[in-house]
Amino acid sequence: MRTAYKVRVYPTTAQAAVLNRTFGCARLVWNTVLAWRKARYAEGVKTSYAQTDRYLTELKRDGVHDFLYEVSSVPLQQVLRHQYTAFVNYFAGHAKHPRFKSRHGRQSATYTRSAFRWRDGRLYLAKMDGPLEFLWSWPGIDPATIDPATVIVSRDPDGRWYASLTVESTAETGAGPLPATGGHAGIDLGVTDFAVLSTGEKIPNPRHLERKVENLARYQRRMARKQRGSANRAKARAKVARAHAKVRDARTDFLHKTSTRLVREHELIVIEDLNVRGMVRNRSLARAISDAGWGEFRRQLEYKSVRYGRQLIVIDRWYPSSKTCSVCGHLLTALSLSTRHWTCPGCGTRHDRDVNAAKNILAAGRAVSACGADVSHSGSSRMRSAVKQEARPVRVGVPSPVLRRG
Repeated sequence: MRTAYKVRVYPTTAQAAVLNRTFGCARLVWNTVLAWRKARYAEGVKTSYAQTDRYLTELKRDGVHDFLYEVSSVPLQQVLRHQYTAFVNYFAGHAKHPRFKSRHGRQSATYTRSAFRWRDGRLYLAKMDGPLEFLWSWPGIDPATIDPATVIVSRDPDGRWYASLTVESTAETGAGPLPATGGHAGIDLGVTDFAVLSTGEKIPNPRHLERKVENLARYQRRMARKQRGSANRAKARAKVARAHAKVRDARTDFLHKTSTRLVREHELIVIEDLNVRGMVRNRSLARAISDAGWGEFRRQLEYKSVRYGRQLIVIDRWYPSSKTCSVCGHLLTALSLSTRHWTCPGCGTRHDRDVNAAKNILAAGRAVSACGADVSHSGSSRMRSAVKQEARPVRVGVPSPVLRRG
């Protein structure tokens, strides 16, 4: 297993010039090779990685693109590998068609071992004289003890520089199985509350984007009034990018803190396999769902569970967790989204919709952990996706009475 340390980078003026030139050349190679691929595909000709490699060599020698020799050749070769992987994923149905890259978005360059040196915790990139200064944020880990396999240097639209150091997990000294706690938790994700646990705990949704949406709209209107290509428009664009970065950083910080706490406190965590892509098609909830970051939250739970020796189970998205009574197993025929509390016709238990769903999610996950179930998830062996399970006979009814939450 590999992991990465993302550090803030502070290049000098000369180093920034080299990196910006590398970004531009990498972007040019991506766009040129992509246009060449599309032209060949229109003629019914397929393109292999070896052919793109030869095309890059011809591109350097055509007399027009001599500036490609001014930067390291490794990031340019990595561009071809990334594009080849993007097309493999596209034809496999796992991703969209690769698109042309813009100079206004996030810029990055990938360096392998032949294009950088890591000595005593200092980073030396190809075509640079001195080391690249960065800020190390892990006091328990000595940077001199790690051995990066790849380094990805990037520049965000807001002007901040970063470097991602990819290392083998065996080089880490701060990760390992956490002590047993005996805690189990089912998690029901939502919009009003970000997450509701089977223990009854409700984690409020901070709504980071909703709090900044007015400022973002004002900054974007100001940018729209600037003349295209002008310095004022570039300044306005940077201000919009910084505003978006604040929202993104706040969301990421919240997700990391929440996922880390849950992994530390619980040995078994069960969540639902939500169809986020389909849910964001609802125009009324699309922005709120995207702002919540459910997909990133699940990704963090997955790798942290593996890293710290916890078990994460993902149950099937069609499991009727909200409509099933967690006490007697009574199954309702229908339950509207606006119904936040309901009383079970079978046993008379009063349910909070989200807490009841979290309890059912945990019960389904325990069934998978104890005796197994049909698995449709293709990820880590620690993550299993359970099909609908009904351990008890169920009866059909309707909720009564109904209490709506405003």
